[in-house]
Amino acid sequence: MKKILIVEDDRTLGDVLTEELAKEYDVSLARNRREAEAKLKAETFDLVILDIGLPDGNGFEIVDNFKMAVRPRFLFLTAQNEPEIRLKGFEVGADDFIPKPFHLKEVLLRVKHVLKTPAATEQIRLPQCQININSYSILWPGGKIEYPPVKDMMVLKFLVERSPAAVSRDEIINQVWGLEKDLSHRTIDNAILRLRQVLNDKNEEIIKSVRGVGYQWVFPRSE
Repeated sequence: MKKILIVEDDRTLGDVLTEELAKEYDVSLARNRREAEAKLKAETFDLVILDIGLPDGNGFEIVDNFKMAVRPRFLFLTAQNEPEIRLKGFEVGADDFIPKPFHLKEVLLRVKHVLKTPAATEQIRLPQCQININSYSILWPGGKIEYPPVKDMMVLKFLVERSPAAVSRDEIINQVWGLEKDLSHRTIDNAILRLRQVLNDKNEEIIKSVRGVGYQWVFPRSE
């Protein structure tokens, strides 16, 4: 059974998440950073669901300071949803980021997805640049670092994680924007267009359009 650690100082929310996730997983609960780090040193977890604002620190510090050999997946669940906060979350190594308020069903689905999806490789080396999945950045020859829109890079990360499978526009919307977002498919098409432009992917050698399905990451992934 997969083991999950929830780090949440809101007692009601922590208890609700624990009760629901305990139906499928072995769940532990920590109310602050000190408790969380003690549990992480004593046990091995498959996933850590954590808030950013904690009474004695923040969730970024927990992820950034994690030094154990076996690293769990990290999922931020927080009311702090500004673009720079989300970017920092992914820079320190988050696998997903869910803003509050949220629907419990969405959390359960995202948890299941994170646990069943192999961790994306941190670096993807293309002939023209290097993509850092965790920091959502692109390193160009000469040392220039570019930070495309966070949502676009979240789309890219999802395509990489799901490769070699093709994913639909609806799957991308659900993963990146959330189940409750009513977005048109044009939003995804525009994100793909921007990614192709920044990566100079004129011939769909990196991101391929799959008729009747959606999009597929086709460039070989580096290990």
